[in-house]
Amino acid sequence: MSLRFAPRSEIVVPAKAGTSFSVVPHADKWTPVFAGTTIFCLAAIAAPILVAVAAEAPSGATSCSGCHPAGASVQTPVARLVGRPAAETVAVLQAFRAGQRPATVMDRIAKGFSEAELAAIAAWYAAQKN
Repeated sequence: MSLRFAPRSEIVVPAKAGTSFSVVPHADKWTPVFAGTTIFCLAAIAAPILVAVAAEAPSGATSCSGCHPAGASVQTPVARLVGRPAAETVAVLQAFRAGQRPATVMDRIAKGFSEAELAAIAAWYAAQKN
């Protein structure tokens, strides 16, 4: 006695290695479409966020927050940069760079930025709200 099965339009794949079978109706055709759509949607959501973050803070500005406080409630001997006039911040950074102002690390940090980068960082901090 032999068993005969009618041809089916589904693909039969093992559910668990060698134990049983399940029927998947042409899932292999939809997997790339689903994966591509998912990646596209995630990229569409994440791209504006990344652009907005990059547009907000110029290169190097985020490293300042390691020492300089963002809020007025923080008591520290390190000056607050948020809301400080950009021209004042640039002048102080140039003084650090020239060695005219005593510093522990700011003289080396200021030397690492170009004039345009210093101006962009100072303008960004000046535009921040208290």
